[in-house]
Amino acid sequence: MQMEKATFGAGCFWGVEETFRNLKGVRSTAVGYAGGIKENPTYEDVCTDRTGHAEVVEVEFDPSQISYDELLDVFWSNHNPTTLNRQGPDVGTQYRSAIFYHSPEQEATAMASKERLEKSGRFNRPVATQIEAAPKFWRAEEYHQHYLQKSGQSHCAI
Repeated sequence: MQMEKATFGAGCFWGVEETFRNLKGVRSTAVGYAGGIKENPTYEDVCTDRTGHAEVVEVEFDPSQISYDELLDVFWSNHNPTTLNRQGPDVGTQYRSAIFYHSPEQEATAMASKERLEKSGRFNRPVATQIEAAPKFWRAEEYHQHYLQKSGQSHCAI
């Protein structure tokens, strides 16, 4: 069985990871940083808002059980893609809405999905989500992995 990867930025990575971790067909999730200039950044580095990294979740999934398009639907449904560099009270480029694709097929699917969302009228503002090739993924510190599960919470309190 050939697994695929998907990488999403949708605000604080704790809640985003928890959302994807519980989907049928998702083999594993990891939180980390992507899209910036600093090599091997720490959480403290990323929080300075000077590294250019986004908080992201890397999802390993079985495409025979869940499609990339279905993952995108979950992505769009679980954050506000119209707020630039912000989700709820969290402000900064590390909280930006981003899709980092791993193949030309993912790129095409992500672009089509974003276009459908924009035409749907679901949001009265333009979608600010970046869609770009997946850069190097820097795994976050171990205490961030499965953070909500470890702390007995099901979601981030906003």
